[in-house]
Amino acid sequence: MKNLTIENEVIIRDYKKDDWAAIERIHDCARKVELEHAGLEAAFLPLKIAAERENLMDYEGLFVAECDQMVAGFLACTEEELAWLYVGPEFMRRGIGRKLSRHALSAFPDIRYVEVLKGNEPAKNLYESLGFRVVGIEKGAMPGNEKFAVEVYSMERKNAACEAKG
Repeated sequence: MKNLTIENEVIIRDYKKDDWAAIERIHDCARKVELEHAGLEAAFLPLKIAAERENLMDYEGLFVAECDQMVAGFLACTEEELAWLYVGPEFMRRGIGRKLSRHALSAFPDIRYVEVLKGNEPAKNLYESLGFRVVGIEKGAMPGNEKFAVEVYSMERKNAACEAKG
């Protein structure tokens, strides 16, 4: 597989139903990496369960990143929150998550919030590079798999609309 270093090789577009199998594979592989960072490997749920429990298809923004005509990652967001961001492990650390995030922040300029599992430093570092700052650590039940307790970095950013208002 070609090593990606130039963001222009990545196309961001709206999710289509035909993308389901690809985002399912991406989620199921990348979620395991995310949970490993947080020491929560046992909390894994496949996308077919997590998507239903957490209403993935109800998000206003649902985007995929394509590289060489292959879906490499996906992101779901509301007008105020980045909620899901997964990149296939074979595509990680190549700018795809950043490009997806920038696309969402451009499409939804009022996005101000993101939560990151404590221990997932790569994700935390990505969001900090995009202007988000940790404002606290919250503890609670894992959304969609409530039998697991989690700690998350609660992160916020000032957006262009807020900065214009003062």
